[in-house]
Amino acid sequence: STWGKRSEIVCCLSYHHVMPSVAIPSCSLLTPGQLFAGSQNVQHGIHSKEENWKVNVRIHHCDLASGYLCGSMEALNIPSAETSVITFWEGEIIDGINHTFFTGKWDSSKMNDYDHWSKLEGFQDMPETVWQDGGKTASLHELSHIFFRIKEKFFVNVGPECGLTIAGFYYASFDRQRGCIQGLYYDPHTSPYQKLILQAVPQGQNGFAFPHYELR
Repeated sequence: STWGKRSEIVCCLSYHHVMPSVAIPSCSLLTPGQLFAGSQNVQHGIHSKEENWKVNVRIHHCDLASGYLCGSMEALNIPSAETSVITFWEGEIIDGINHTFFTGKWDSSKMNDYDHWSKLEGFQDMPETVWQDGGKTASLHELSHIFFRIKEKFFVNVGPECGLTIAGFYYASFDRQRGCIQGLYYDPHTSPYQKLILQAVPQGQNGFAFPHYELR
């Protein structure tokens, strides 16, 4: 559907309307132990060469009722690092009950939220009223995509001196039918629209190595 002019969207962002929401249906791929593998394109500056990192993401916990999930992210073949870099992350599932499409933190504005969500697969099916209704919609449980934010919390196997930053966060959409995740990294101090593409790895497939770390 047509979203209309950006100016019209800005005008309606401040209008809130309470809508009933239904819990997001469960998904067999968003379960503890599930591995996703893919890549992220990274550019450290306007004039720097774009890098393409191999990335593995493993789900540790998912609670759709509370809109929460968490896991580990491993970035490989990073030119500036001697080893792969693993981080622990937490996620906010957009369900209209616990979390909305409005981030409200991490240096993100409502206009920035719209700009990033609208670039992700599946969001074109979102009703226009989502921005008029406080970043909520009652139809989330009917969509083929699950939307969530990923915020890396700390480094697991390296220290902050590794030269990488986890100050930003990811806007992400998960395609239930194809088992793929598309994400956009946002950090006002880094290159914009760094794309993350991941595909679910069938259980029992050993094509990707992921070290075991105990998180406390």
